[in-house]
Amino acid sequence: MATPSRRFRFLLINPYSLPPGSAFRMGATDDGAKEARLPNYANTAPFLTDVDWDLHPGAPATHGNWPVETKQEFLSVGANRLPLVREACASGRYNAIVLLGGGDPGYMEAREVGRSHGIAVTSCAHAQMHVAGLVGNRFSIIDVSETHNMQMYHLVVQYQMTGRCASIRNINFPLPKPYLPDVQPLDVERDKAQRGEASPMLDAAVAEAIAAIEDDGADVILLGCSAAYWMQPLLQQRLRAIGWEAPVLEGYRCAIEVAKSLVSLGVDASGLAFPGERPARWRRKKVF
Repeated sequence: MATPSRRFRFLLINPYSLPPGSAFRMGATDDGAKEARLPNYANTAPFLTDVDWDLHPGAPATHGNWPVETKQEFLSVGANRLPLVREACASGRYNAIVLLGGGDPGYMEAREVGRSHGIAVTSCAHAQMHVAGLVGNRFSIIDVSETHNMQMYHLVVQYQMTGRCASIRNINFPLPKPYLPDVQPLDVERDKAQRGEASPMLDAAVAEAIAAIEDDGADVILLGCSAAYWMQPLLQQRLRAIGWEAPVLEGYRCAIEVAKSLVSLGVDASGLAFPGERPARWRRKKVF
């Protein structure tokens, strides 16, 4: 008897893929099963049990052989992933596209592509901010570096979340780059923390999350860069241990669950917010 098709058929797309041999790779392997190639799979796996999913490694990086932090780097990888979204939507294999990566490169443009095919597209920061509104009043973002902070700041403004964002707090663990020879990969911090050893990165995140709650008025904590998503269960545990009952969110799980909700509701994106080239009806005036 044939196995019935699952309700959710998702393609998860990494923001970019670094060239083989790059000294600046982080996270999961580029080889083997999709589970081994999805960063933080153990934390995400329970949310994929009812999903038929594929994982795309991301378009080859053209900005360099290092992780993305600057606006020009985000623009580069965002443009590179659009053909992947277009091909996936046209294939008929998927009913949602989930864009991985904390800075949401190419998200708004990918939604326009998805809308033209009737397919929902979600992303990590956008999904986190909207889920935060379901569970609290104001959120703070714990993020890795000054440069990446400003990408998150841009997204808060673009997504009209300035009234809900209490703060963006910087733990100052920048992503590794050729011109930052003393910066160690963030996965070293991850491995130490998951072995139960002291992790200065996790300790800094705990301190900033407490400050966000006590000083900024946040009641939900978000993680900015996807290279920091591994901290979610550990940061949640540390906050609860000292009595702070603030939810800690991360982008992969939020983006997957928002995609499920959109598919279940039978919606993708508004044709007024993302009109096609020749809309059947058009508005004479746009107001703010």
